[in-house]
Amino acid sequence: MRRTVEEGPGGTGGAGLRVVVVGATGNVGTSVVRALTEDRAVESVLGLARRVPGWRPPKSRWEAVDIEPGGEDLVPLFIGADAVVHLAWKFQPTHHPAETWRTNVLGSLRVFDAVAAAGVPALVHASSVGAYSPGPKDRAVDESWPTHGWPQAAYTREKAYLERVLDTFEIKHPEIRVVRMRPGFLFKREAASEQRRIFAGRLLPGRLVRPGLVPVVPGLPGLRFQALHTDDAASAYRAAVALPVRGAFNLAAEPPLDSEVLAGLFEARSLSMPAGPVRAALAAAWRLHLVPASPDLLDAVLHLPLMDTGRAREELSWEPLHTSVEAVGEFLAGLRAGAGADTAPLAADRTLHQRLDGVADRIVRA
Repeated sequence: MRRTVEEGPGGTGGAGLRVVVVGATGNVGTSVVRALTEDRAVESVLGLARRVPGWRPPKSRWEAVDIEPGGEDLVPLFIGADAVVHLAWKFQPTHHPAETWRTNVLGSLRVFDAVAAAGVPALVHASSVGAYSPGPKDRAVDESWPTHGWPQAAYTREKAYLERVLDTFEIKHPEIRVVRMRPGFLFKREAASEQRRIFAGRLLPGRLVRPGLVPVVPGLPGLRFQALHTDDAASAYRAAVALPVRGAFNLAAEPPLDSEVLAGLFEARSLSMPAGPVRAALAAAWRLHLVPASPDLLDAVLHLPLMDTGRAREELSWEPLHTSVEAVGEFLAGLRAGAGADTAPLAADRTLHQRLDGVADRIVRA
C-alpha cells in the first residue's frame, strides 16, 4: 500500500516548477531535494523513496514507492510534473548482481517508461563517471568519450547499460528533454555512515580513519580519480531542471585525487606498490563477506578517465563551491563522528558506532 506524507512547512510558494525526485533520501537525493526546495522557481517537490523519512523540508511531500517490477504504478505520481529527477540506486548486495540489476536497471526502465506515459517534458538521470570506458589519467575527456563502462563491475555495467537505454529513449521520445549527469565520486558529512556501510562495512571504526593513525596510502598505478561535494552536484541538478539543456554533463571538482593528495589528508606517506597484492587482499575480504566493496570496483576506479567539466560550467553556469579535498575531508570528519541524517539510507548506526569507537580508543591507547 502506498504511504503518503504531505508537504513540509512553507506550502507551495506560488506557481512554479513541479519536480519529482526518485530516490530522494540518499546521499544525492537529500541534497537535490534541498537545492530544489530552496529555489524560488520551484513550486513543489515530490520525493519518492522506499521508506518515508522524518525529514520535511518546505515545499516537499513524500511517497513510499518501490520502483522495481511489480511495484507501484509510477504514472499517476508523474502526471503534471515539469521534471523527473531519477537518482534511485542500489549498491548492494555486490555478491548478487542480479538483485542490483533488478532495482537499478529494471527499476530505471519503469521510471523512464512512466515519464513518457505521463507526458513529463524533462528527465534528469543520474549517470556517473562509472559509465565511461577506460580512459586517460593525464588529460581530461569530454562528454563524447565512449560510455561502455568497465565490464567486470556491476555498478559500471549497469550505468553503461542505462546510457544505451537512454540513447534509444531519446530517439523514441524527442519531445522529452533528457539530461544525463555524470559526476565523479560524491561526498558529504551526512552520508558518512551510509557510505561506510556500502563500501567498507559496518565494522570499520570511524575513529581510526583520522590523521596520524593511517601510516601509508598505497600509490597504485592508475589511482587518480575525481570527487565532488554532493551539494555542489545538487546545484548542477537544480540548474538542469530549470534550464532548457539536453545531453550529458560531467561534474567534478579540482584537484584530481591521487595517493599523494590522499596521503596529505591522513598526514601519511604515499608508498608506490603494484595493484595486484591490494586487489588480492580486497578480493579475499570480499569473498569472506568482511567488506561489501567488490574488487571489481577497485579495478574500475583504476581505469576511469578524468573528466572535463567545461560544458557544465558554461551551459549550467555551474561552479563547485568546495574543492575535492574539502569534500573528502568533510566526509572523513563525518566518518569519525558517525554522522548521518533523518532518512533511512543516511541514518547513523549509533549503538554500533559507539561500540566500535570504544574498540578504536583501546587500540589507540595500546
